[in-house]
Amino acid sequence: MSFSSTQQYLASVNGSSSPGTSYSGAPFGGASNSSRTAPSINLDEEIKLTTNNRERAQMDNMADLYSIVVVLEHLEMAYIRSAITHTEYTPACRQLIAQFRTASSLLGDVVPDLEKFMKEYSLDCPAAAKRIKIGVPATVEFGDNGAPDEVNGHRTAKYVAETVEKYITVMDALKLEMTAVDELHPLLADLIQSLNNVRSLPADFEGRAKVREWLIKLNNMRASEKLGADDKRQMEFDMESNYTSFRGWLDSQ
Repeated sequence: MSFSSTQQYLASVNGSSSPGTSYSGAPFGGASNSSRTAPSINLDEEIKLTTNNRERAQMDNMADLYSIVVVLEHLEMAYIRSAITHTEYTPACRQLIAQFRTASSLLGDVVPDLEKFMKEYSLDCPAAAKRIKIGVPATVEFGDNGAPDEVNGHRTAKYVAETVEKYITVMDALKLEMTAVDELHPLLADLIQSLNNVRSLPADFEGRAKVREWLIKLNNMRASEKLGADDKRQMEFDMESNYTSFRGWLDSQ
């Protein structure tokens, strides 16, 4: 077939009577690209992320959760850099942790895991993630170093007595079948704070690390959840063992 004959054939396929018409359509009578009309887009039109009040409330709660994590990250870094005092840091941190728990409880299964939420929304806040995981301010976890032990030992004796009391409180709570997270977590937070107040207690005291482990475990559960029989038994064993170790350290002083 000659070149002119090819042009005539293509023109006839496209419905053109002019042999000089160039081919721009799809082969064998397919729809022409030029005949397709692109949808018009109004750049000033608001894009709706939700379709009802329930979805809107969910988006608002997720936005609150996002902002709490960011603010907590800034607070942690400010405390690390001594930009704020421990007396300013502690109540602010407690409030943010409580707000996070409230916001996350409202979202339920929508945000089951903090790490996944942070990854999905590109949140790089490792200090906030650690603080939320433990569930208590750094001043509670490690002590606030607010005041040294007095030379006469009165302050040390006070903190030792408080620590003994906190240990007994936790053990009694378990014996009374108080196994809900929102019942045990505050008691453990008080216990670790009392342990940190005893400045002369060795840094590697095993009881402190074990209390921290239980704090993390409880903090990863919902407030309404309860320890199972095995976990309750293990916690009782750990607290009694740690209390015995603490009394042994006291006797050696």
